[in-house]
Amino acid sequence: MNRRRWALLACFLPLFGASSPDYLSVKRKFDLIESETLRPGSRVIVTSRELNAYAITEVTEYAPQGVRNPQVQLGDGSATGTALIDFLKLRQAEGKSPGWVMSKLLAGERPVLVKVRIQSGSGSARVDVERVEISSVVIDGKTLDFLIQNFLIPQFPEAQVGKPFKLAHRMDRLEVKPDAVTVVIGR
Repeated sequence: MNRRRWALLACFLPLFGASSPDYLSVKRKFDLIESETLRPGSRVIVTSRELNAYAITEVTEYAPQGVRNPQVQLGDGSATGTALIDFLKLRQAEGKSPGWVMSKLLAGERPVLVKVRIQSGSGSARVDVERVEISSVVIDGKTLDFLIQNFLIPQFPEAQVGKPFKLAHRMDRLEVKPDAVTVVIGR
């Protein structure tokens, strides 16, 4: 009888705010990388399940209101992120009140997809946006550049898109494959 109670409790823990095992695992791995105590050449494997658990938990806790149901899908040297986004709620969370027309255009959740190519080595990386879709409408070219400069960068000023940046915590490179990202530690 006691076993059944524990099994039942384990099923309901996520409903009470307990973190998933995948989230706890990825947090431990990130903490280990950030501690900078790993030996050169060490490899830390972060699975796609762990990345998704991280995305779900972090968005629930820290993202502004208006973003929900984030998911990450990995590929060979690429990643695709999807989420449901209410752009009106995002603007309002920034303290900005769009006019009546813009509020009608922006209101409501939209499925958003962003596909990026990730290159890294020798302690640096580069992330290039390959595709963006909002409600299945592809955004590219000058319109995509405009969105990156006027929406992404103001929302996330530390984001480095389309240019090399230094990897932190002695990371040498990220090996992105469909099932996991391997973080290789440098000197």
